[in-house]
Amino acid sequence: RHLGLDPDSYPAKPREQGVAEMMVDVYSSFAEPLTHETLYRWHRMLLSHDRRLETIGAYRQHAEAMQIVSGRLDRPTIHFEAPPSERIMPEMERYADWFNKTGPGGAEPLPALTRAGLSHLYFESIHPFEDGNGRLGRALAEKSLAQNIGQPTLISLAFTIEKERKGYYDQLEQHQKTLDVTDWLVWFAEVVLKAQQATLDRVGFFISKAHFYDRHRDQLNERQAKAIARMFREGPGGFKGGLSADNYLKITGTSRATGTRDLQDLVEKGALSRTGERRHTRYWLILSDTTTSKVSA
Repeated sequence: RHLGLDPDSYPAKPREQGVAEMMVDVYSSFAEPLTHETLYRWHRMLLSHDRRLETIGAYRQHAEAMQIVSGRLDRPTIHFEAPPSERIMPEMERYADWFNKTGPGGAEPLPALTRAGLSHLYFESIHPFEDGNGRLGRALAEKSLAQNIGQPTLISLAFTIEKERKGYYDQLEQHQKTLDVTDWLVWFAEVVLKAQQATLDRVGFFISKAHFYDRHRDQLNERQAKAIARMFREGPGGFKGGLSADNYLKITGTSRATGTRDLQDLVEKGALSRTGERRHTRYWLILSDTTTSKVSA
């Protein structure tokens, strides 16, 4: 279930587990044709924990209009209105047929980025499920890319779109009103490139993390190890501002005198670098002999 790895010390939330389970399925079955059952299965993986929904593992059936909104609950921004529920099955029949025909070896193959971008926009325009359409649409884009290149992409597409959330909604709203999707495809291609770079950065970060522990594994006391692990948990981006002495005390629960000695020891061992003076002093992980990482807590 966890790909043979031990999970982190903090428990995964049902939403996170659902996304992980779905993406394993996306990558392991990327070459298979798209079917309604594929989408139903992914939807169950994502939302089996959600008791608010009327329909899980099937297309929406409610009579109310399906509006795609963002922002505050009391003042939502309506981006567009999807087709009514009674039109969903014929729309999705056409969608699945288009998806399979435009893949490699299909009757009407499309270039990789064009097909992936259109597959996402087309799916979001139908919005066939009661909830989870954004996550499913991103999974379809990854399935499309994987089919075109012949292997799973393993890029941070969902993470990157989430960071570009405002631009994403602006693009969706704009391209529900026009048949010219050129700007959408340009935007989507740029996001894919950013996702690729984000993945490379993350892989590099984990390699650097492994090298860090190779150098310092037997040099850290329990408090230091706890603080270092907390800093690494933030990933490549980390928190802004650096690790302060007060941060260290909160993480470890130790006294100020002991914390000061621990931090000085980490600097002397080459695990952390120090910037600033007095209350502005901050500490940063040193991930290589020449690089200081802005990964902090």
